[in-house]
Amino acid sequence: MDLEVSPGLTIPAAELQWRFSRSSGPGGQHVNTSDSRVQLTWSVAESAVLTDEQRDRLLERLGARLVGGAITVTVSRERSQLRNRELALEALATRIRSALAPPGPTRRPTRPTRGSARRHLAAKQQRSATKQQRRRPSDD
Repeated sequence: MDLEVSPGLTIPAAELQWRFSRSSGPGGQHVNTSDSRVQLTWSVAESAVLTDEQRDRLLERLGARLVGGAITVTVSRERSQLRNRELALEALATRIRSALAPPGPTRRPTRPTRGSARRHLAAKQQRSATKQQRRRPSDD
């Protein structure tokens, strides 16, 4: 079952590694007997389908999530192993898609408008007046 991340990138099933274990999630006594928890691992560093540019971008952006150059997604949300496998594939595709997305435009710094600066100062004066009225009157 290949994972289609985008129209230009499909990860072959041979590069995906699955592990199954007992889940502590929903399922009652059923979870004590079935391996419904899913761990999906994909090695970014060793993948043959990535270009050098894509690999560098993924290693840079997913650096905190990578262990030994591989990203792991764990899902135990559902009772069914099959449904957890589908959710794990979706989660991995989403993470890869967002990491490969080009960076957004950089923010161009702007100055506040004259009206917003005036409103800001008026609000500060109003707060100051409110707090001065709350003070205990002096003995004068």
